[in-house]
Amino acid sequence: MKKKKSRQSRKSKESSLKIHNIETTPDKLTGRAGLAFIVAYLDAIGIWPWVERWFGGIRKSQKGLGVVELFKQVFCFMFDGTSRRLTYFDHLAKDKGYAGSIETKTENMASSHQIKRFFKSFAWVRIFIFRWLLQKLFIWRLQVSKPDVIDLGLDTMVMDNDDANRRHGVQPTYKNKKGFQPLQMNWGRFIIDAVFRGGKKHSNHGNSVEKMIRKVVGKIRKEYRKDVPIIIRMDSGFFDQKIYEVCESLQIGYICGEKMYKDVKEVAGNWNSGDCKRLNSHKNQQWEYFEFGTKRDNWKCFRRAIYCRFIHDGKQLYLPGMRPDTIMITNIGQGQPIDEMLIKAGAGQYLKADHIVACYHNRGSDELVNRALKDFGHEQLPFKRFNPNAAR
Repeated sequence: MKKKKSRQSRKSKESSLKIHNIETTPDKLTGRAGLAFIVAYLDAIGIWPWVERWFGGIRKSQKGLGVVELFKQVFCFMFDGTSRRLTYFDHLAKDKGYAGSIETKTENMASSHQIKRFFKSFAWVRIFIFRWLLQKLFIWRLQVSKPDVIDLGLDTMVMDNDDANRRHGVQPTYKNKKGFQPLQMNWGRFIIDAVFRGGKKHSNHGNSVEKMIRKVVGKIRKEYRKDVPIIIRMDSGFFDQKIYEVCESLQIGYICGEKMYKDVKEVAGNWNSGDCKRLNSHKNQQWEYFEFGTKRDNWKCFRRAIYCRFIHDGKQLYLPGMRPDTIMITNIGQGQPIDEMLIKAGAGQYLKADHIVACYHNRGSDELVNRALKDFGHEQLPFKRFNPNAAR
């Protein structure tokens, strides 16, 4: 009898110890357990040899922490997100549990003064090397995912530093806030190139855009595939014939917003609404659009233009004159080499107007990348000098 009871009690204990269900909980079970996976991920993608190769020269002597160790601790500090103040490194230096989670010896934990000296040691040439690192990761991701068509987004990101005192490079932006306005190129949710700039530098300032396009396209053609179709989405801030000519010379496609000029408005006003085509989205939204050719005063040729206006958003109908209007300029579907590339890649749908409109509307996802970056690293930068803020 005793043996039977002991067996039954043992079975009941075993059944109670089994996992019967997995559910979410609002409780924070582990504070920084995820950082161990972040460190393992950074090791697995092979980023550290490139960091040592390109940024190793920052270290002037063998004393102190290595460059790779400093990079790792800064990355983990950002991923942790508990605090955005650099003085928090002094608190982390005393936390043995944190040191163990990021696989660093306690005596090798950096202080806030070491981190500040680390950021201040970045000269402008070193800032430029960050672009090489972004592009190297981009090519690696292309080789892993092997896309048939590469859609790129080009935009600026306003970083609000309006309450910052005496920050080098903090200037008024188009959003009536003082801050920075870096130029960024993204592929999906990844930023693949960036130029950190002062707030007054508008979208198409100088020749940064043309150089960025040439550099990224050259990288793709050389290190991924020569014949892959490349399409760049841009808003009306990049409305410039020079950019269009660069894209056409590189045999890539572009879809760019056009400014709402008076003659374009007249064309739209005289167009018969019954001749417009309709486009429906998965969100039960509807647009109407029509095509025409446009040639500004200083343009050398006509380009394809698509006028698009919002009809309704679900149950909300927009009356004429109250609808948000958009004009897109593109070289796709004009018999240029990009058309043949798209057809060979099995992406002939890109030549259709409705697909061009849908592709341009995907610029909303590009804005989400900017929002995510601000949430991750915070848009208010801590240093008074330009170079440390650019590195941050």
